[in-house]
Amino acid sequence: MAGTSAFAQNDELKNFGTFNVLNLRYKHTDHWSVSGEAQIRSLKFYDDFHYYEIKGIVLYHINQQFDIGAGGGKYKTYSSGGTFEEPVKSDEWRTWQQLSMKLNYQRLKIEHRYRTEQRFTTNGYRNRFRYRLGFTAPVNKPRMEKGTLYLNQSNEIFFTDKAPYFERLRVFLGAGFVFSNVFTLQMGYLHQFDYQLVDETGRDMLQVVLQFDLERRPADHPRREPVEN
Repeated sequence: MAGTSAFAQNDELKNFGTFNVLNLRYKHTDHWSVSGEAQIRSLKFYDDFHYYEIKGIVLYHINQQFDIGAGGGKYKTYSSGGTFEEPVKSDEWRTWQQLSMKLNYQRLKIEHRYRTEQRFTTNGYRNRFRYRLGFTAPVNKPRMEKGTLYLNQSNEIFFTDKAPYFERLRVFLGAGFVFSNVFTLQMGYLHQFDYQLVDETGRDMLQVVLQFDLERRPADHPRREPVEN
């Protein structure tokens, strides 16, 4: 019975996907910053890698509460059953524009992000609209700085301009640690539900984010932001 239970647990772990992110951000001035990101995802626990994306965005920070941005990137989805298994299911170039609004309530940081996407795929052109509501709260310090342990939760919904309109729901719950003014590590549980099968089937994933922040501001006065995906 113990062997059967261990086998079942191991089988469940294999079916737990991964969502891995490397993010590099550079803040040039109080108003301008750029960000580059690479993602790689698997349908099983660090096996059956089927998707990657490489993207970048330029942001204009209007003030402490609002910023606008525009970006673009390449996104590629392979068939399941192996690591980057042919044939390719979708090869996509994408551009997008976004507006973010940030609010603070005591230690809690609340973010509303609105994004519109233009998707040029092997299956034709598509529009998509995304809204994300995120919450970030430092645990052991009053603000996000070196040595801060923090909690992060977000909910994002995806729409299209064609019936049935609703495409995807993505929910994340996790925690992170600010190791230095440059490096932050965030990990957590991500659940994704797809109304129609596009890439993932709607599944549970471990998300791991490595974030590097560089800026021209003095190192002892960083302006840290929640992890961006």
